[in-house]
Amino acid sequence: MPNGRGTIVFESGDRFEGRFSLGKKCGRGTFYFCDGSSLSGIFKDDALNGKGLYTYEDGSCLVGTYTDGELNGPAEEFDQEGKLTFRGSYMASMHHGLCYFWDGAGACTFGVVDRYGHLSGNDITYVYPDKQTALKGRFKDGELIEAQLAIINYKADDFTYTDQDTLFTRDVSTRDKISNYPFVRDPFENKRSFVAQSTIPCAGEGLFSKIDVAADEVMSFYNGIRLTHKEVDARDWKYNSNTISLDEETVIDVPEDLSDLATYCASLGHKANHSFTPNSKYDRYDHPRFGKIKCIRTIKPVKAGEELTVEYGYDHNGLGINNPDAPQWYKSQYQRFLVQLNGR
Repeated sequence: MPNGRGTIVFESGDRFEGRFSLGKKCGRGTFYFCDGSSLSGIFKDDALNGKGLYTYEDGSCLVGTYTDGELNGPAEEFDQEGKLTFRGSYMASMHHGLCYFWDGAGACTFGVVDRYGHLSGNDITYVYPDKQTALKGRFKDGELIEAQLAIINYKADDFTYTDQDTLFTRDVSTRDKISNYPFVRDPFENKRSFVAQSTIPCAGEGLFSKIDVAADEVMSFYNGIRLTHKEVDARDWKYNSNTISLDEETVIDVPEDLSDLATYCASLGHKANHSFTPNSKYDRYDHPRFGKIKCIRTIKPVKAGEELTVEYGYDHNGLGINNPDAPQWYKSQYQRFLVQLNGR
């Protein structure tokens, strides 16, 4: 029987390195699994007991409390960059009780999980990245069903409902319909951005910040109908002025007849204009109402009243007439930008 420090390699390719006492894991040790993940902590009577660290193959990790090898008790999870993604408890290796889940954008959804460890029920809360604006109501498996707008009062550990007449519901667009409620503004975006005449010559309307913000702040959302890349690539550029790629399959588009605030204002991200020296960028966002969309996030500090600009990212060196890689206005603006850059 193994006794003292040693290594055991299993037929699966997994291995354990640590201390043994009369054949049982005892003391500090680490499992290294063949998928690249690992589990380390203090072992007693051949099982992990107490605080343990599970590191996933992608570099994210879980710090939790183990009893006889199972997660039981408080735990926290972190992504590859060390950002907190979960805080709560486990029972029999399943989420249990009051749990908090953060996404990559800084939003948090929390509540008491159901018996399957999912955020389902009538008292679940989604908190926007400002940590103040919230949607509180009914969710299923972490997805919004219907909720009311609320403001978090941290001192009183309570919520103040600010719009009891409006129910926010899951409202993911299709290829034919942008929204069931095209005039219901997103409450978080409404605090942060507005549309006015652009400061860029001949650019029409633009998107502006209502408040002073630091870098890495979500300011606006880019929702639209959902088309395929094939559909968009086959069209003339005049129909693609408000398109943005979501992923390899989907393009988000705000058609011309919906680009006016008089016909659609639930989100405003399509109003941001292009700049080769932008103060913001496009980013992914999993929105409780709109689903998976793009957002506009600052890349430097922005003052209240300042226009929010992004780099559209066209291929300005693209060739072709029927299907160019960039519209003509973009190519012309790029040439002017090069002249200004070389003249400095």
